[in-house]
Amino acid sequence: MSLSAARHKARVRALQACYQQQFNPQRPEAVIAQFEAGQDMRGADLAYFRELVEQVFLGEGELDALYAPFLDLPPARLDPTERAILRLASYELRSRLDVPRAVIIDEAVRLARKFGATDSHKFVNGVLDRLADRLRAVEKRR
Repeated sequence: MSLSAARHKARVRALQACYQQQFNPQRPEAVIAQFEAGQDMRGADLAYFRELVEQVFLGEGELDALYAPFLDLPPARLDPTERAILRLASYELRSRLDVPRAVIIDEAVRLARKFGATDSHKFVNGVLDRLADRLRAVEKRR
């Protein structure tokens, strides 16, 4: 399995964990252990999954503050799936400079198409494009 496919699977599982966390808050270690024991993690980049879950859980407020300026409503009123996707992508845009902005945004849009409401991918794309312009000004838009 390629690195991009392994990272995609890690993001899918991290999204599911972050979504679950909004309704049933737990420590990151507990959720990581639960997912690794009960979900199909074959082919996933486990280190990346663990990093995403841990960092998003521990930094929810900071991550919400990153993308909040590009919303018309408070992050708490977002659809939980969109909020989880925006948190994951905001973390990656801020902290994973080794991953190109286009890859992060494309992956977030892909997750929104698969798990979000009908047009949530457009919303996610717009918010993340503006956030990436602020956080990654030196990188060109796609």
